[in-house]
Amino acid sequence: MADGTVGLPASARVVIVGGGVMGCGLAYHLAHEGWSEIVLVEKAELTSGSTWHAAGQITRSTTSIGLGRCIDYNIRLYSGTLEKETGLSVGWHGCGSLRLAYVQDEMDWLRQTISVGRALGFDADIIGPDAIAELHPFYRLEGVLGALHTPDDGHVDPSGVTQALAAGARALGAKIVRRCRAVDIQRSKSGCWQVVTTAGTVACEHVVNAGGTYARQVGDFSGLQLPAVSMTHHYFVTDPVPEFAALGRELPVVRDDRKISGYVRMEGASGLVGIYEKSNPRSVWDDDCPWEAENELFTPDYDRVMPWLSCAFERVPLLAERGIRRAVHGAISHPPDGNPLIGPAPSAPNYWCCCGTQIGIGWGPGLTRELARWMVHGSADISMREFDPRRFGTHATRDWQLIKAREDYCLRHEIPYPGYNRKAGRPIRNSPLDARLRDRGAVFEQVCGHERPRWFARFGIAQEDRYSFRRNELHRLVGHECRAVRDHAGIMDISAFANVAVTGTDAECFLDRMTPNRLPPADGRISLAFFLNRRGRIEFEATIVRMGCNSYFLTAAAFFEQRLLDHLSFAARPGEDVRIQNLSDAWGALAVNGPESRAVLGSCTTTPLDDSGFPWFSGRRIELAGVPAWALRMSFAGELGWEIHCERDRLADIYHALQAANPHRDVVDYGSFAMNSMRMEKAYPGAAELTNEVTLREAGVLGRARLDKDFRGKAATCRNIEAPPAWTLAYLDIDTDGVTDGHGGEAVLLDGAAVGATTSVAHGHRVGRTLAFAYVEPRAAAHGTALEVIVGGEARPARVLGEAAYDPAGLLPRADTGRV
Repeated sequence: MADGTVGLPASARVVIVGGGVMGCGLAYHLAHEGWSEIVLVEKAELTSGSTWHAAGQITRSTTSIGLGRCIDYNIRLYSGTLEKETGLSVGWHGCGSLRLAYVQDEMDWLRQTISVGRALGFDADIIGPDAIAELHPFYRLEGVLGALHTPDDGHVDPSGVTQALAAGARALGAKIVRRCRAVDIQRSKSGCWQVVTTAGTVACEHVVNAGGTYARQVGDFSGLQLPAVSMTHHYFVTDPVPEFAALGRELPVVRDDRKISGYVRMEGASGLVGIYEKSNPRSVWDDDCPWEAENELFTPDYDRVMPWLSCAFERVPLLAERGIRRAVHGAISHPPDGNPLIGPAPSAPNYWCCCGTQIGIGWGPGLTRELARWMVHGSADISMREFDPRRFGTHATRDWQLIKAREDYCLRHEIPYPGYNRKAGRPIRNSPLDARLRDRGAVFEQVCGHERPRWFARFGIAQEDRYSFRRNELHRLVGHECRAVRDHAGIMDISAFANVAVTGTDAECFLDRMTPNRLPPADGRISLAFFLNRRGRIEFEATIVRMGCNSYFLTAAAFFEQRLLDHLSFAARPGEDVRIQNLSDAWGALAVNGPESRAVLGSCTTTPLDDSGFPWFSGRRIELAGVPAWALRMSFAGELGWEIHCERDRLADIYHALQAANPHRDVVDYGSFAMNSMRMEKAYPGAAELTNEVTLREAGVLGRARLDKDFRGKAATCRNIEAPPAWTLAYLDIDTDGVTDGHGGEAVLLDGAAVGATTSVAHGHRVGRTLAFAYVEPRAAAHGTALEVIVGGEARPARVLGEAAYDPAGLLPRADTGRV
């Protein structure tokens, strides 16, 4: 049962279920972060799941700042650190990589990748066909425009890496028990977890699901719905190629998304070709992965992959002359959106997910390091938003998971356009206005399952998504929506929000200790509040409305629905009279903004809407067209405006009444693209700026905190104030070329050296300027500082602004034109 002489203890601080690269990586990093009493259980041998048949490649070709930091760490770990520490070989091949581009959109993608890489300090460049041919003389380059060259990339032996991570964990005291299968995981009344295995039961404070292709089944033990589907992937190893053997060096890995939908590299003196076919993907074990499966492979399906494999042989003719000596067809986990499940499981205190990783070798160690920091210290050091398992709700059913996993597989080697709209398996959480808005030209996006309008088709432009790294027809449409809000009135369906009621005799005291901000002082008042973790870093921002004595309404971005619920419910103390109710599916909302918004609303209600009757940042129970609702006088668009919240099934009645308020002039529909443009003009930080990476001080919002009261994260906040900040949030005006504005992640330069990266970029249509938020070194953040931002492959001039580009005094939302 045991690994060597190590038996299964009766208790531990943490039990990790699963012995692949993710589980062993987490054990290694938890030990390095200082935890002891770590136990890892594996039903078979280490690496006997998906890890053992992985191709083992890793590349710095990414447009994600957070993932880029993980990849950079992994390459440094593989290329020396891990072997030096453990004495075990990981089989590192630092051969570099090429990602080919055949069309201008692919070249634009590479330019965006270069900018992100510059921010991260990566050695990367875009090279032309002649330079590509020097690096890889055997690859046919007809039609190739260029390639991203990342010379520090490579590939590694997956089993060697995992065994070395396990050895490093053992050396620091972790226990690894093989041939020991978990059969149940339950939380006891005392709050600890009981991990029942074939070798006995372990009581632990923390449990981690690193089950790989078994992760969903392991989650089922505890009543958790963890979305991950096993999709199969092929790669093929040819007979030896004499020309490779005679070369005297290793060729770079080539990623050819257009012709091959995969990759080609050397495997010793042989060729290796991996295929992600863009049609007819196959899932396996849709119900359950057999517990007896071990080192499982499937019969190669040549018919399925042959069009792409044939293209690979055309591109590298030397391989066509060789036979295939090994075909690997194995299962890999695919969550619905392709991103791993790394972080807390929903509604389960101290249950952590470390699974759903389709590129375990390339991403795993860096992600497990961040998870270890999260578990030990209360927060990771990179933003974990895109990996947080709580991003999915109850809508992530088994059937939906299959649909989305197949979609994700087919997108693995497609251009990752900014704002790509994944449409499979939709809609699932409709607003009552969906049909009406679709008739009016809405193009929708999905936010935590909710359908939300992005923009509205007008001027003969077709009602369908348009993707580009450059400005396209949407620039005109979004500009029209923004100017309509500026000049008269606009309306947006904002039902895609997390809505939570907190009530009870202890509600005020409870919420007061949860936030560093002041709670609304009276009924009908509103506060913006931050919620911190114990490191004093920002978990999320929420609007708090005091609806009555010990009755509060909280609204936050839809993405944070489960995080908000868990953050509150886990903090409630025994005996505390606090009730937390999720209203996200029961309530809907509209935003009405613009100088005519008071007149529009006033035509449907008898409630006074002037400053004396309805002050800025206050809320009222009103009737609109006979429908009871809560009206909140606030505006994310920076105009005179209100949010209208009501029971979801009455939302359409209010919408129709408001649209009919002025029959001679439409209240213009607008979407999230226009809203983002307008919030950037107002210098309102959003979800991309307010993350677990930063503190209140670094985000520039410390002035809204009250340090004279107790709140979660206060001690860390005070320590942060006393220490020099590593970075700070800057608000930039970028002089773009009118073709490309940027998309977030672009490198920010001071005197030619990288000093940070953008988080959000948008063109402000009301001011005619391109604006950005960026986290930069403090020396680069002073008002008026001249900077550069690499946009579309070019260093564009930028400067730090000291105030909002639009209505810097904030007068428009407070405007009062007299009683309506």
